[in-house]
Amino acid sequence: MAVVLPPIVFGIVVVALWEAYVQAYDIKPYLLPAPSEIWTQFRHSFRVIVDTSKATGSNALVGLAVGLVTGLLAALVAASSKIVDGLLAPIAAAMNAIPIIALAPLFNSMFSTTSAVPRRLVVAIVVFFPVYVNTVRGLRQVPDVQRELMRSLAVGRWRFARTVQLPGAIPYLFTGFRVASSLAVIAAVVAEYFGGRQNGLGSRITSAAANTAYPRAWAFVLAACVLGIAVYLIAGLLEWLATPWRRGSGSGSGPGSTART
Repeated sequence: MAVVLPPIVFGIVVVALWEAYVQAYDIKPYLLPAPSEIWTQFRHSFRVIVDTSKATGSNALVGLAVGLVTGLLAALVAASSKIVDGLLAPIAAAMNAIPIIALAPLFNSMFSTTSAVPRRLVVAIVVFFPVYVNTVRGLRQVPDVQRELMRSLAVGRWRFARTVQLPGAIPYLFTGFRVASSLAVIAAVVAEYFGGRQNGLGSRITSAAANTAYPRAWAFVLAACVLGIAVYLIAGLLEWLATPWRRGSGSGSGPGSTART
């Protein structure tokens, strides 16, 4: 409760000040709609918001899963070979530097605009970098004494990675996973701005804004925020379940705890 209460109180204070500011200075909706107007549109469009959140959420989760698996596999290969690491590191950095606004239109032209593949690929590429970088760092944190012991026992490279490196890298992997979980929703929403199927939150935001329905556009933004928080909490819960030995330690005791790198 001590962890959850402060951000809730802070959020209530911010919303109250926001409402008071808009009402006091008569701010127009196209500049900044009042939270009460946004909430009204959220309630009125709730069914549409749920359907569009499902579409965006499925794209984010599928892309997150693909990026997580490919990032983990690439990190395992890179950690076992300096040559491969030297090849993958600049490629991963280049992928991270490519903006979503450049990827989304290209993938829409490469694949069918009625397919969800372009958006999921965008998410997977965005997710790949934090998972890869954090996992590689964790895989390299094996003490020299353990390396020498495994070498003296003639343990193979992949068995060493499976039994020693990967268990020790789990906190680092989940650090990348939690960072990627938020990025996955952002990438999924932004990718929907550039054509394709009009069934996601991003397309609804642009459509509402184009029709000057700004409180409704903000209602879809609110839904995207809720979706992002939900995916992040799921990632934190998975970390909490996968690392029971860390629950009572100082590094964190719940789904929202952050593993330091």
